[in-house]
Amino acid sequence: MPSDAAPVRRPAAEPRPDRRQNILLAAEKLFAQRGFHAVSIRDIAEEAQVPLALVGYYFGQKHELYHAIFEHWSTTIEERLAALKLALADPSDDRLEDVVAAFIEPVIRLRASSEGEYYALLMTRGLALQSEGEDAIIREFFDPMARAFMDAFRKVLAPEFPGVSKSQVAWGYQFALGALLHHIGDRRVERLSDGKNKACDPDAMPLLVAFIAQGMRGVMTRAVGKAAAARPPRVGTRSARAGKS
Repeated sequence: MPSDAAPVRRPAAEPRPDRRQNILLAAEKLFAQRGFHAVSIRDIAEEAQVPLALVGYYFGQKHELYHAIFEHWSTTIEERLAALKLALADPSDDRLEDVVAAFIEPVIRLRASSEGEYYALLMTRGLALQSEGEDAIIREFFDPMARAFMDAFRKVLAPEFPGVSKSQVAWGYQFALGALLHHIGDRRVERLSDGKNKACDPDAMPLLVAFIAQGMRGVMTRAVGKAAAARPPRVGTRSARAGKS
């Protein structure tokens, strides 16, 4: 006989935690807060709430886990390079500011997001300290991007500063990077502004773009002008002939 009883519904099984992802996030947080050398595998396992052996099972040694974090976030570098390509293709009045925006905007948005906060801080720590382990990461992940932006800066600065050199642009890039890293890692601005400014505020990005762009121009005005003054005049030019008279 057919039964009128409703079929028994089993409760839906809870999704299994992604323990590999939990380890990655835990390591990212602890490395950002304490630094690579101050964090142990045991610390990471406890933060991720997984057995100690599982960290090694998924990632191997601690330096391999550190590398995996930057590999996981390598899409942010691709995003910055894609923004750079668009900036160079845009026939705007100030391509320098467009290139600066491509350089800093993805990082500032990442820092302001809940999922990217610790990676942004970790990136800041690594680029600032540059110990042996961090230097290897910088060379693999960040140096190629830095060279692409340096080439772009040189290209957009050349019409204003003919003869601008790679070494001169390298100084400008270094100062721009310092301003960006300080903005995303600093909280003191809240105290210095009596609470009127918010630390790491994405709304301050246009100010940072203008600061870096004008700073770049200031560096080139001094560096390119000084280099031009130091060069001896070419034989046959009016200034060379005047010097012999």
